[in-house]
Amino acid sequence: MNGSGLTGFIGGSPASVALRLLVVSFIVGAVLAMFGFEPLDIVASAQRLVRRLIDFGLNDFHQVWRTLLTGAIVVVPVWFVLRLLETRRRG
Repeated sequence: MNGSGLTGFIGGSPASVALRLLVVSFIVGAVLAMFGFEPLDIVASAQRLVRRLIDFGLNDFHQVWRTLLTGAIVVVPVWFVLRLLETRRRG
């Protein structure tokens, strides 16, 4: 990636973007510190959120398979009996 591609991707020269990010990070950090937020608390909260989303998703995935199996216990035998009856009518 050449210099102009990098400049276009990050939105300016690397030095000016780094300086802007430092200034904005300091301001946001100061505001969050005033409200009592700590970096490790934010990271721990993000980890808990990801774990809960994964657990919730896996629970739903497990429930989908249970629902599918419950339906199959009824549908497959009925389908099989109907196929047998249809075969008897044809033959």
